[in-house]
Amino acid sequence: MILISSCLIGEHVRYDGGTQGQPSLIQLIEEGRAIHACPEVLGGLSTPRDPAEIVGGDGFDVLDGKAKVITISGKDVTEAFIKGAEQTLQILKDNLVDTVILKANSPSCGNTQIYDGSFSGTKKQGLGVTSALLSRHGIQVMSEQDYSLS
Repeated sequence: MILISSCLIGEHVRYDGGTQGQPSLIQLIEEGRAIHACPEVLGGLSTPRDPAEIVGGDGFDVLDGKAKVITISGKDVTEAFIKGAEQTLQILKDNLVDTVILKANSPSCGNTQIYDGSFSGTKKQGLGVTSALLSRHGIQVMSEQDYSLS
């Protein structure tokens, strides 16, 4: 089974209420070969919501209490991001998921790059909170870009 970020299958769960639907990923859902989840919504965040970035590190640092997830308006949403990551991990376990495709660059889902915490559009190397938690459990995360290359 495959788990895909909800925004990548056309669900309007992005921070701006938008979607990043990818036809090839939507097809996997329609064929019953995949399920979807949005860690940020699972963590209790609304749609739409203020954009958030990791400040002071990456997803591993958030999990270790060394960094925070902060919205552009200054609200600390770290707990919601951690809760969503934990719930996503549980969904993987409950559904015997062996492939994970999450949204690139997201503070939850980014698997190689995230925004740098300055809200300037600048990216840096690092994993989002959910990708970091899954990585700690030996689960490899790919982005929609990685999947399209495979």
